[in-house]
Amino acid sequence: MSDFALSLPVSTAPRPWRFPAWSTALLLPALGLVLWLAAARFGWLAPNMLPAPQDVWLTLQDLASSGELAQHALWSMGRVAQGFTTGAGLGLVLGIGMGLWPRFEALLRPSFLAIVQVPVIGWVPLLMLPLGIGETLEIVIVAKAALVPVTLNTRDAIHALPRPLLEVAATFRYGRLQLLRRVVLPATVPPVFTGVRYGLTSCWKALVAVELLASSEGLGYLLVWGRQMFQMDLVIAGVLLIAAIGLIFDTALAAIERRLQRWRPA
Repeated sequence: MSDFALSLPVSTAPRPWRFPAWSTALLLPALGLVLWLAAARFGWLAPNMLPAPQDVWLTLQDLASSGELAQHALWSMGRVAQGFTTGAGLGLVLGIGMGLWPRFEALLRPSFLAIVQVPVIGWVPLLMLPLGIGETLEIVIVAKAALVPVTLNTRDAIHALPRPLLEVAATFRYGRLQLLRRVVLPATVPPVFTGVRYGLTSCWKALVAVELLASSEGLGYLLVWGRQMFQMDLVIAGVLLIAAIGLIFDTALAAIERRLQRWRPA
């Protein structure tokens, strides 16, 4: 059998060349850049409405060289880090509690779902009264943005646990902590991380929105300042930076998720 397998002819035809997988993701941005260049070159929109890409690039360089870009970005990322850590941590606790203890869910679920219906920005006018306009308000708004998706995804992930896993845990007489550590947490990594990633995205969007309304520093404030000064190159530069940082955050969480799931079969 082995001699027959070795005697089979081996194809020497070259494999067809394919584009790298990452290149596909660049098609839409490249097309957008081409359209942007064309719009600036042929004057489809006035320069004060849509500045040329090179003008936006020069604005980014000026902001970076002056240190203003790093300063605003660090302000925003620091607020996101504090708010996301607080909201996601509380969301995990609430989601696990609602998933494992039906009485706790029956007590908390109606009030929680009522709070969910109010958009994040809708809480800003109310929270301004006790918290004022400052760091505390922004961090609380960001924490609320992370709390909702993390809580709901964690609860739903526990509810969707396969019944055989719970039966095996009961057979081994696992206590609450053993059940949580050895069964619940490993089995719910994918849906929980979906909630975490969505929570981080919500945090980033909520922070920029609240900085537009109540802040004197940060990337959202940079957008407001550019609009007030009629500097659309500054506004577009800020938008591009916000999108880039959000993408980096999501990519980093995706890498962490893959690392936590190395034990799963391909």
